[in-house]
Amino acid sequence: MTGRKQPAGGGIDRSDKSLRLHGSIARDLGIAIVTGLYPPGHVLSSEVDFAERNNISRTAYREAIRILAAKGLVESRPKAGTKITDPSRWHILDPDVLAWTFEGEPSPEAIRDLFELRLIIEPAAAERAATRRSGAQLAQMGHALEEMARHTLASPLGQAADQNFHTTLLKATGNNALISLASTISAAVRWTTIYKQRKRKLPRDPLPEHRLLFDAVADGDGPAARAAMQHLIELALADINPQPAGAI
Repeated sequence: MTGRKQPAGGGIDRSDKSLRLHGSIARDLGIAIVTGLYPPGHVLSSEVDFAERNNISRTAYREAIRILAAKGLVESRPKAGTKITDPSRWHILDPDVLAWTFEGEPSPEAIRDLFELRLIIEPAAAERAATRRSGAQLAQMGHALEEMARHTLASPLGQAADQNFHTTLLKATGNNALISLASTISAAVRWTTIYKQRKRKLPRDPLPEHRLLFDAVADGDGPAARAAMQHLIELALADINPQPAGAI
């Protein structure tokens, strides 16, 4: 894989000590799968072979495969082994799968689909949040803006504040179905921001658009909040792919 140590199929990257072993194996295999190193239909090494080659327990490998199967990336069948599934079965909105996708070079279609999803969900959510938000939620969004300004989106702390801003806005809708999407939207915001800066500095400061959105929510102006969120997302897409927003 580009810019990484040898993938799990030929050696385990144990650089992330915070993960338990099976989580680290699942991560390395997951990255290899979603980045195309292991294509759909590919059969992974047997449990015994993988464990012996990487000097790990068979239990750790089995647990890693269970994680990947739960995310739709693999399926295991008796005598047939563990096979990479078709991408149509992948849980692409799972925060881990999103993270693994952006470890590589996501396709233009993957970027388009993610921003289309955001354009469908977040403007409507912003409109709801403007009329339903609490004072505490507005304060949390305001604090997130302050942290974004202090640390900038070039830093992990600024990126975390950006995530908090969008997560709090979804929570402010008071709609449990929308709130359930918070982890997905938060992951999308984080990884697209990191991706934008992979090869160059951020082309512009996105804070003014966030402030316009905050002001609309603070004023209880639903239509203005919807318009501000749509504009914010369209500009974020243009930062990655400088085309007219309608091109997606």
